Amino acid sequence: MSKPIESLPNIGPELAASLRYAGVTSAEELIALGAIAVWRRLVRAGLLADIQSLYLLDGAASGVRWDEMSFQRKQELRQFAVAYSQGV
Repeated sequence: MSKPIESLPNIGPELAASLRYAGVTSAEELIALGAIAVWRRLVRAGLLADIQSLYLLDGAASGVRWDEMSFQRKQELRQFAVAYSQGV
């Protein structure tokens, strides 16, 4: 049986609802797809296109709270999000 998406760190009721709307329904699915692919789904669906949501998803997929992520990882994610928003 699959684990609820809320069983992952950083995933509260609002983000869980957005994930379900975008078609991600379980913790295993989020982990398998990866944070970046899931974030892209949210962006395409018009939901949570900010950097904070990318941090939350990346932490969830990695099993860590977003505020415990390394500065380096946050910078990598920020660079990705900027490039993505510019169509790179």
